[in-house]
Amino acid sequence: MKKIIIMLGLMLMAASGFADDEPLTLEGVQASVDAVQANADWLWTLIAAFMVFFMQLGFAMVETGFTRAKNAVNIIMKNLMDFSMGAIGYWAVGFGLMFGATTTGFFGTEGFFLSNWDMQDNWTLAFWIFQTVFCATAATIVSGAMAERTNLKAYLLFSLVMTTIIYPIAGSWYWGSLFHGEGWIEAFGFIDFAGSTVVHSVGGWAALAGAIVVGPRIGKYAKDGSVRAIPGHNIPLATIGVFILWFGWYGFNVGSETAADTALPLIAVNTTLAPAAGVLVALFTTVILYKKFDAGMSLNGALAGLVGITAGCANVTPAFAVLIGAIAGFLVVFSVIFFDKIRVDDPVGAISVHGVCGVWGTLAAGLFNYDFEAGGLSPVILPQIIGIVAAFVWAFGVSFIAFKIINIFIKIRVSETEELEGLDKHEHGVDAYPEYAKSLIK
Repeated sequence: MKKIIIMLGLMLMAASGFADDEPLTLEGVQASVDAVQANADWLWTLIAAFMVFFMQLGFAMVETGFTRAKNAVNIIMKNLMDFSMGAIGYWAVGFGLMFGATTTGFFGTEGFFLSNWDMQDNWTLAFWIFQTVFCATAATIVSGAMAERTNLKAYLLFSLVMTTIIYPIAGSWYWGSLFHGEGWIEAFGFIDFAGSTVVHSVGGWAALAGAIVVGPRIGKYAKDGSVRAIPGHNIPLATIGVFILWFGWYGFNVGSETAADTALPLIAVNTTLAPAAGVLVALFTTVILYKKFDAGMSLNGALAGLVGITAGCANVTPAFAVLIGAIAGFLVVFSVIFFDKIRVDDPVGAISVHGVCGVWGTLAAGLFNYDFEAGGLSPVILPQIIGIVAAFVWAFGVSFIAFKIINIFIKIRVSETEELEGLDKHEHGVDAYPEYAKSLIK
Protein backbone atom coordinates (compact mmCIF):
# COMPACT_ATOMS: atom_id res chain seq x y z
CA MET A 1 0.00 0.00 0.00
CA LYS A 2 2.82 2.39 0.91
CA LYS A 3 4.63 1.68 -2.36
CA ILE A 4 1.45 2.38 -4.29
CA ILE A 5 0.99 5.70 -2.50
CA ILE A 6 4.61 6.69 -3.22
CA MET A 7 4.14 5.85 -6.90
CA LEU A 8 0.92 7.89 -6.97
CA GLY A 9 2.76 10.74 -5.31
CA LEU A 10 5.48 10.68 -7.95
CA MET A 11 2.88 10.57 -10.72
CA LEU A 12 1.08 13.52 -9.12
CA MET A 13 4.29 15.51 -8.99
CA ALA A 14 5.07 14.74 -12.59
CA ALA A 15 1.57 15.66 -13.72
CA SER A 16 1.75 18.99 -11.92
CA GLY A 17 5.06 19.86 -13.55
CA PHE A 18 6.92 19.76 -10.25
CA ALA A 19 9.50 17.29 -11.55
CA ASP A 20 10.38 19.56 -14.50
CA ASP A 21 10.69 22.81 -12.56
CA GLU A 22 12.36 21.73 -9.33
CA PRO A 23 14.78 19.01 -8.29
CA LEU A 24 13.22 15.88 -6.85
CA THR A 25 13.70 15.80 -3.08
CA LEU A 26 12.72 13.43 -0.30
CA GLU A 27 10.69 16.20 1.29
CA GLY A 28 8.81 16.82 -1.94
CA VAL A 29 8.03 13.13 -2.38
CA GLN A 30 6.86 12.87 1.22
CA ALA A 31 4.61 15.91 0.81
CA SER A 32 3.01 14.35 -2.25
CA VAL A 33 2.59 11.01 -0.50
CA ASP A 34 0.94 12.75 2.44
CA ALA A 35 -1.42 14.60 0.10
CA VAL A 36 -2.45 11.40 -1.66
CA GLN A 37 -2.97 9.62 1.67
CA ALA A 38 -5.06 12.50 3.02
CA ASN A 39 -7.24 12.51 -0.08
CA ALA A 40 -7.69 8.74 0.16
CA ASP A 41 -8.69 9.10 3.82
CA TRP A 42 -11.24 11.77 3.00
CA LEU A 43 -12.65 9.82 0.06
CA TRP A 44 -13.07 6.63 2.09
CA THR A 45 -14.70 8.52 4.95
CA LEU A 46 -17.23 10.09 2.57
CA ILE A 47 -17.98 6.79 0.83
CA ALA A 48 -18.53 5.17 4.23
CA ALA A 49 -20.85 8.02 5.23
CA PHE A 50 -22.92 7.45 2.09
CA MET A 51 -23.14 3.73 2.93
CA VAL A 52 -24.38 4.52 6.44
CA PHE A 53 -26.92 6.93 4.98
CA PHE A 54 -28.18 4.04 2.82
CA MET A 55 -28.92 2.20 6.08
CA GLN A 56 -31.89 4.53 6.58
CA LEU A 57 -33.58 2.66 3.74
CA GLY A 58 -32.67 -0.61 5.44
CA PHE A 59 -34.28 0.47 8.70
CA ALA A 60 -37.37 1.63 6.83
CA MET A 61 -37.71 -1.72 5.05
CA VAL A 62 -37.13 -3.79 8.21
CA GLU A 63 -39.67 -1.81 10.23
CA THR A 64 -42.22 -1.79 7.42
CA GLY A 65 -41.92 -5.52 6.83
CA PHE A 66 -42.18 -6.40 10.51
CA THR A 67 -45.36 -4.33 10.99
CA ARG A 68 -48.83 -4.33 9.45
CA ALA A 69 -49.68 -3.00 6.00
CA LYS A 70 -52.05 -0.37 7.40
CA ASN A 71 -49.07 1.46 8.94
CA ALA A 72 -46.49 1.16 6.15
CA VAL A 73 -46.63 4.78 4.99
CA ASN A 74 -46.32 5.99 8.59
CA ILE A 75 -43.17 3.90 9.06
CA ILE A 76 -41.40 5.25 6.00
CA MET A 77 -42.39 8.81 6.86
CA LYS A 78 -40.87 8.50 10.33
CA ASN A 79 -37.60 7.23 8.84
CA LEU A 80 -37.54 10.00 6.26
CA MET A 81 -38.17 12.61 8.92
CA ASP A 82 -35.63 11.11 11.35
CA PHE A 83 -32.86 11.83 8.89
CA SER A 84 -34.18 15.13 7.61
CA MET A 85 -34.86 16.64 11.03
CA GLY A 86 -31.77 14.98 12.46
CA ALA A 87 -29.44 16.46 9.86
CA ILE A 88 -30.69 20.00 10.50
CA GLY A 89 -30.76 19.59 14.28
CA TYR A 90 -27.31 18.02 14.38
CA TRP A 91 -25.92 20.79 12.18
CA ALA A 92 -27.44 23.50 14.33
CA VAL A 93 -26.85 22.12 17.84
CA GLY A 94 -25.89 18.46 18.10
CA PHE A 95 -22.46 18.53 16.46
CA GLY A 96 -21.33 21.38 18.68
CA LEU A 97 -22.54 19.61 21.83
CA MET A 98 -20.84 16.39 20.80
CA PHE A 99 -17.52 17.56 19.39
CA GLY A 100 -17.09 21.21 20.29
CA ALA A 101 -14.35 22.28 22.69
CA THR A 102 -15.66 21.96 26.22
CA THR A 103 -15.38 23.96 29.41
CA THR A 104 -17.67 21.60 31.33
CA GLY A 105 -16.11 18.22 30.54
CA PHE A 106 -19.57 16.85 29.73
CA PHE A 107 -20.50 18.50 26.42
CA GLY A 108 -19.13 20.89 23.83
CA THR A 109 -19.79 24.60 24.04
CA GLU A 110 -18.84 25.80 20.54
CA GLY A 111 -19.08 24.77 16.91
CA PHE A 112 -22.84 25.27 16.59
CA PHE A 113 -24.14 25.75 13.03
CA LEU A 114 -20.71 24.47 11.89
CA SER A 115 -19.20 27.76 13.01
CA ASN A 116 -15.84 26.05 13.60
CA TRP A 117 -15.47 25.40 9.86
CA ASP A 118 -13.60 27.68 7.50
CA MET A 119 -12.77 27.39 3.80
CA GLN A 120 -9.32 26.01 4.60
CA ASP A 121 -10.62 23.22 6.85
CA ASN A 122 -12.78 20.90 4.78
CA TRP A 123 -12.06 17.89 7.01
CA THR A 124 -14.64 19.40 9.36
CA LEU A 125 -17.26 18.94 6.65
CA ALA A 126 -16.26 15.35 5.94
CA PHE A 127 -16.26 14.53 9.64
CA TRP A 128 -19.62 16.26 10.13
CA ILE A 129 -21.44 14.24 7.48
CA PHE A 130 -19.96 10.99 8.78
CA GLN A 131 -21.14 11.78 12.29
CA THR A 132 -24.54 13.02 11.06
CA VAL A 133 -25.45 9.66 9.57
CA PHE A 134 -24.52 8.01 12.87
CA CYS A 135 -26.77 10.42 14.73
CA ALA A 136 -29.68 9.63 12.41
CA THR A 137 -29.13 5.91 13.00
CA ALA A 138 -29.50 6.32 16.75
CA ALA A 139 -32.71 8.31 16.24
CA THR A 140 -34.37 5.87 13.88
CA ILE A 141 -33.90 2.94 16.28
CA VAL A 142 -36.67 4.46 18.40
CA SER A 143 -39.13 4.37 15.51
CA GLY A 144 -39.45 0.58 15.36
CA ALA A 145 -40.13 0.06 19.05
CA MET A 146 -42.97 2.61 19.01
CA ALA A 147 -44.47 1.58 15.69
CA GLU A 148 -48.20 1.30 14.93
CA ARG A 149 -49.62 3.37 17.80
CA THR A 150 -47.61 6.60 18.07
CA ASN A 151 -48.74 10.11 17.15
CA LEU A 152 -46.44 11.34 14.39
CA LYS A 153 -46.22 14.92 15.68
CA ALA A 154 -45.18 13.74 19.13
CA TYR A 155 -42.68 11.30 17.67
CA LEU A 156 -41.07 13.96 15.48
CA LEU A 157 -40.70 16.27 18.45
CA PHE A 158 -38.86 13.55 20.34
CA SER A 159 -36.71 12.79 17.29
CA LEU A 160 -35.56 16.41 17.33
CA VAL A 161 -34.70 16.16 21.04
CA MET A 162 -32.86 12.90 20.38
CA THR A 163 -30.66 14.29 17.60
CA THR A 164 -29.94 17.67 19.17
CA ILE A 165 -29.49 16.79 22.84
CA ILE A 166 -29.71 13.15 23.98
CA TYR A 167 -27.43 11.46 21.47
CA PRO A 168 -24.89 14.30 21.08
CA ILE A 169 -24.29 14.75 24.81
CA ALA A 170 -23.86 11.00 25.28
CA GLY A 171 -21.55 10.90 22.27
CA SER A 172 -19.39 13.67 23.70
CA TRP A 173 -18.64 11.52 26.75
CA TYR A 174 -17.27 8.67 24.65
CA TRP A 175 -15.97 10.18 21.39
CA GLY A 176 -15.40 13.88 22.06
CA SER A 177 -11.65 13.70 21.52
CA LEU A 178 -12.13 12.51 17.94
CA PHE A 179 -12.50 16.19 17.10
CA HIS A 180 -12.25 19.22 19.42
CA GLY A 181 -13.85 17.84 22.58
CA GLU A 182 -12.88 15.50 25.38
CA GLY A 183 -15.02 12.80 26.93
CA TRP A 184 -14.98 11.95 30.59
CA ILE A 185 -15.77 8.29 29.93
CA GLU A 186 -13.19 7.81 27.18
CA ALA A 187 -10.59 9.08 29.66
CA PHE A 188 -11.02 5.79 31.58
CA GLY A 189 -9.88 3.80 28.54
CA PHE A 190 -13.38 2.89 27.35
CA ILE A 191 -13.52 0.90 24.08
CA ASP A 192 -16.31 1.44 21.57
CA PHE A 193 -14.80 1.72 18.13
CA ALA A 194 -17.96 2.24 16.08
CA GLY A 195 -20.84 2.57 18.54
CA SER A 196 -22.30 -0.54 20.19
CA THR A 197 -23.03 1.72 23.15
CA VAL A 198 -22.69 5.23 21.74
CA VAL A 199 -25.14 4.66 18.87
CA HIS A 200 -27.00 1.40 19.44
CA SER A 201 -27.51 1.17 23.19
CA VAL A 202 -28.30 4.88 23.42
CA GLY A 203 -30.90 4.38 20.69
CA GLY A 204 -32.12 1.14 22.25
CA TRP A 205 -32.63 2.60 25.72
CA ALA A 206 -34.45 5.60 24.25
CA ALA A 207 -36.64 3.09 22.41
CA LEU A 208 -37.34 1.28 25.69
CA ALA A 209 -38.48 4.54 27.31
CA GLY A 210 -40.74 5.27 24.36
CA ALA A 211 -42.28 1.80 24.28
CA ILE A 212 -43.06 2.00 28.01
CA VAL A 213 -44.64 5.45 27.79
CA VAL A 214 -46.74 4.76 24.69
CA GLY A 215 -47.85 1.32 25.92
CA PRO A 216 -48.48 -1.92 23.98
CA ARG A 217 -50.55 -2.22 20.82
CA ILE A 218 -54.21 -3.17 21.19
CA GLY A 219 -54.55 -6.94 21.37
CA LYS A 220 -50.88 -7.69 21.95
CA TYR A 221 -51.32 -9.02 25.49
CA ALA A 222 -54.33 -10.98 26.73
CA LYS A 223 -55.82 -10.54 30.18
CA ASP A 224 -54.46 -13.93 31.21
CA GLY A 225 -50.93 -12.69 30.52
CA SER A 226 -50.43 -14.58 27.28
CA VAL A 227 -48.66 -12.94 24.35
CA ARG A 228 -50.47 -12.71 21.04
CA ALA A 229 -48.41 -12.63 17.89
CA ILE A 230 -49.06 -9.68 15.56
CA PRO A 231 -47.25 -10.80 12.39
CA GLY A 232 -45.57 -8.36 10.07
CA HIS A 233 -47.12 -8.10 6.64
CA ASN A 234 -44.01 -8.54 4.46
CA ILE A 235 -41.04 -10.63 5.61
CA PRO A 236 -39.38 -10.47 2.15
CA LEU A 237 -39.34 -6.68 2.49
CA ALA A 238 -37.80 -7.00 5.96
CA THR A 239 -35.18 -9.33 4.48
CA ILE A 240 -34.23 -6.75 1.87
CA GLY A 241 -33.87 -4.27 4.72
CA VAL A 242 -31.53 -6.55 6.66
CA PHE A 243 -29.28 -7.08 3.65
CA ILE A 244 -29.17 -3.30 3.07
CA LEU A 245 -28.27 -2.78 6.73
CA TRP A 246 -25.57 -5.46 6.58
CA PHE A 247 -24.06 -3.76 3.52
CA GLY A 248 -24.29 -0.35 5.16
CA TRP A 249 -22.65 -1.70 8.30
CA TYR A 250 -19.37 -2.04 6.43
CA GLY A 251 -19.48 1.74 6.14
CA PHE A 252 -20.49 1.97 9.78
CA ASN A 253 -17.65 -0.16 11.15
CA VAL A 254 -14.91 -0.01 8.53
CA GLY A 255 -15.61 3.66 7.94
CA SER A 256 -15.04 4.46 11.60
CA GLU A 257 -11.32 4.11 10.96
CA THR A 258 -11.72 7.37 8.92
CA ALA A 259 -8.54 6.43 7.07
CA ALA A 260 -7.61 4.27 4.11
CA ASP A 261 -5.06 2.09 5.88
CA THR A 262 -4.15 -1.47 6.79
CA ALA A 263 -6.62 -1.67 9.69
CA LEU A 264 -9.57 -1.95 7.31
CA PRO A 265 -9.42 -5.67 6.35
CA LEU A 266 -9.67 -6.95 9.93
CA ILE A 267 -12.66 -4.71 10.64
CA ALA A 268 -14.36 -5.90 7.44
CA VAL A 269 -13.76 -9.57 8.25
CA ASN A 270 -15.12 -9.19 11.78
CA THR A 271 -18.14 -7.33 10.40
CA THR A 272 -18.81 -10.34 8.18
CA LEU A 273 -18.29 -13.17 10.65
CA ALA A 274 -20.24 -11.84 13.64
CA PRO A 275 -23.61 -11.38 11.91
CA ALA A 276 -23.22 -14.70 10.11
CA ALA A 277 -22.77 -16.41 13.47
CA GLY A 278 -25.69 -14.43 14.88
CA VAL A 279 -27.99 -15.73 12.14
CA LEU A 280 -27.02 -19.34 12.70
CA VAL A 281 -27.40 -19.27 16.47
CA ALA A 282 -30.70 -17.36 16.39
CA LEU A 283 -32.06 -19.75 13.78
CA PHE A 284 -31.20 -22.94 15.62
CA THR A 285 -32.28 -21.48 18.95
CA THR A 286 -35.76 -20.99 17.50
CA VAL A 287 -35.72 -24.51 16.07
CA ILE A 288 -35.06 -25.86 19.57
CA LEU A 289 -37.69 -23.63 21.17
CA TYR A 290 -40.46 -23.72 18.57
CA LYS A 291 -39.57 -26.59 16.17
CA LYS A 292 -39.65 -24.03 13.35
CA PHE A 293 -37.02 -22.16 11.34
CA ASP A 294 -38.09 -18.66 12.36
CA ALA A 295 -37.29 -16.19 9.57
CA GLY A 296 -37.98 -13.04 11.57
CA MET A 297 -35.76 -14.06 14.45
CA SER A 298 -33.01 -15.12 12.04
CA LEU A 299 -33.07 -11.65 10.50
CA ASN A 300 -32.79 -10.11 13.94
CA GLY A 301 -29.93 -12.53 14.63
CA ALA A 302 -27.98 -10.89 11.81
CA LEU A 303 -28.64 -7.43 13.21
CA ALA A 304 -27.77 -8.62 16.72
CA GLY A 305 -24.41 -9.91 15.50
CA LEU A 306 -23.73 -6.63 13.71
CA VAL A 307 -24.55 -4.57 16.80
CA GLY A 308 -22.50 -6.94 18.93
CA ILE A 309 -19.32 -6.58 16.88
CA THR A 310 -19.59 -2.83 16.37
CA ALA A 311 -17.69 -1.89 19.55
CA GLY A 312 -14.85 -4.37 19.13
CA CYS A 313 -14.57 -4.75 15.37
CA ALA A 314 -11.05 -3.23 15.32
CA ASN A 315 -9.59 -4.83 18.44
CA VAL A 316 -10.73 -8.48 18.49
CA THR A 317 -9.61 -11.44 16.40
CA PRO A 318 -11.91 -13.11 13.84
CA ALA A 319 -12.41 -16.10 16.14
CA PHE A 320 -13.69 -13.84 18.90
CA ALA A 321 -15.88 -12.04 16.36
CA VAL A 322 -17.61 -15.36 15.68
CA LEU A 323 -18.08 -15.90 19.42
CA ILE A 324 -19.41 -12.38 19.94
CA GLY A 325 -21.90 -12.76 17.10
CA ALA A 326 -23.01 -16.20 18.26
CA ILE A 327 -23.76 -15.00 21.79
CA ALA A 328 -25.57 -11.95 20.38
CA GLY A 329 -27.74 -14.29 18.27
CA PHE A 330 -28.61 -16.27 21.38
CA LEU A 331 -29.27 -13.18 23.50
CA VAL A 332 -31.62 -11.54 21.03
CA VAL A 333 -34.02 -14.49 21.08
CA PHE A 334 -34.37 -14.58 24.84
CA SER A 335 -34.36 -10.80 25.15
CA VAL A 336 -37.40 -10.57 22.86
CA ILE A 337 -39.11 -13.23 24.98
CA PHE A 338 -38.21 -11.35 28.18
CA PHE A 339 -39.62 -8.01 27.05
CA ASP A 340 -42.83 -9.69 25.97
CA LYS A 341 -43.10 -11.30 29.40
CA ILE A 342 -42.90 -7.90 31.10
CA ARG A 343 -45.39 -6.52 28.54
CA VAL A 344 -43.08 -4.12 26.72
CA ASP A 345 -44.34 -4.24 23.14
CA ASP A 346 -41.55 -3.84 20.60
CA PRO A 347 -42.85 -4.76 17.12
CA VAL A 348 -39.41 -5.07 15.50
CA GLY A 349 -37.21 -6.16 18.42
CA ALA A 350 -35.27 -2.88 18.41
CA ILE A 351 -34.71 -2.82 22.17
CA SER A 352 -33.28 -6.34 22.14
CA VAL A 353 -31.17 -5.89 19.00
CA HIS A 354 -29.74 -2.48 19.78
CA GLY A 355 -30.03 -2.03 23.53
CA VAL A 356 -29.28 -5.51 24.88
CA CYS A 357 -26.85 -6.62 22.17
CA GLY A 358 -25.20 -3.21 22.33
CA VAL A 359 -24.43 -3.88 25.98
CA TRP A 360 -23.06 -7.32 25.14
CA GLY A 361 -20.94 -5.95 22.29
CA THR A 362 -19.45 -3.25 24.51
CA LEU A 363 -18.63 -5.71 27.27
CA ALA A 364 -17.19 -8.18 24.73
CA ALA A 365 -14.94 -5.48 23.23
CA GLY A 366 -13.29 -5.20 26.63
CA LEU A 367 -13.29 -8.91 27.51
CA PHE A 368 -11.69 -9.95 24.23
CA ASN A 369 -9.51 -6.90 23.68
CA TYR A 370 -6.48 -8.21 21.81
CA ASP A 371 -3.08 -6.58 22.06
CA PHE A 372 -1.77 -7.13 18.54
CA GLU A 373 1.72 -5.89 19.41
CA ALA A 374 2.19 -8.16 22.44
CA GLY A 375 0.19 -10.99 20.90
CA GLY A 376 -2.35 -11.72 23.64
CA LEU A 377 -5.55 -10.71 25.38
CA SER A 378 -5.55 -7.49 27.38
CA PRO A 379 -9.01 -7.32 29.02
CA VAL A 380 -10.63 -3.97 29.80
CA ILE A 381 -13.55 -4.42 32.21
CA LEU A 382 -14.28 -1.53 34.57
CA PRO A 383 -14.30 1.23 31.92
CA GLN A 384 -16.74 -0.83 29.84
CA ILE A 385 -19.11 -1.26 32.77
CA ILE A 386 -18.96 2.46 33.57
CA GLY A 387 -19.75 3.30 29.96
CA ILE A 388 -22.63 0.81 29.75
CA VAL A 389 -24.27 2.06 32.94
CA ALA A 390 -23.81 5.73 32.05
CA ALA A 391 -25.46 5.20 28.66
CA PHE A 392 -28.48 3.50 30.20
CA VAL A 393 -28.98 6.08 32.94
CA TRP A 394 -28.67 9.01 30.54
CA ALA A 395 -30.50 7.69 27.48
CA PHE A 396 -33.35 5.93 29.27
CA GLY A 397 -33.76 8.55 31.99
CA VAL A 398 -33.74 11.64 29.79
CA SER A 399 -35.82 9.96 27.07
CA PHE A 400 -38.46 8.87 29.59
CA ILE A 401 -38.70 12.40 30.97
CA ALA A 402 -38.83 13.87 27.45
CA PHE A 403 -41.64 11.54 26.41
CA LYS A 404 -43.62 12.39 29.54
CA ILE A 405 -43.23 16.12 28.94
CA ILE A 406 -44.17 15.81 25.27
CA ASN A 407 -47.21 13.77 26.26
CA ILE A 408 -48.51 16.71 28.31
CA PHE A 409 -48.73 18.87 25.19
CA ILE A 410 -49.25 16.30 22.43
CA LYS A 411 -50.73 12.91 23.25
CA ILE A 412 -48.16 10.33 22.23
CA ARG A 413 -50.70 7.55 21.86
CA VAL A 414 -53.18 7.78 18.97
CA SER A 415 -56.85 7.03 19.59
CA GLU A 416 -58.19 3.49 19.55
CA THR A 417 -60.01 4.15 16.29
CA GLU A 418 -56.85 5.46 14.61
CA GLU A 419 -54.84 2.48 15.79
CA LEU A 420 -57.40 -0.09 14.65
CA GLU A 421 -58.01 1.50 11.27
CA GLY A 422 -54.34 2.28 10.65
CA LEU A 423 -52.09 5.30 10.92
CA ASP A 424 -51.76 5.58 7.16
CA LYS A 425 -55.42 6.47 6.80
CA HIS A 426 -55.58 8.93 9.71
CA GLU A 427 -52.09 10.46 9.73
CA HIS A 428 -51.41 10.52 5.98
CA GLY A 429 -54.71 10.02 4.17
CA VAL A 430 -53.28 7.33 1.91
CA ASP A 431 -52.91 3.53 1.78
CA ALA A 432 -49.56 1.93 0.99
CA TYR A 433 -51.36 -0.79 -0.98
CA PRO A 434 -54.62 0.78 -2.18
CA GLU A 435 -55.61 -2.09 -4.47
CA TYR A 436 -55.46 -4.55 -1.59
CA ALA A 437 -56.14 -2.30 1.38
CA LYS A 438 -59.34 -3.95 2.51
CA SER A 439 -57.85 -7.42 2.69
CA LEU A 440 -54.42 -6.45 4.00
CA ILE A 441 -55.45 -4.33 7.00
CA LYS A 442 -57.68 -6.95 8.60
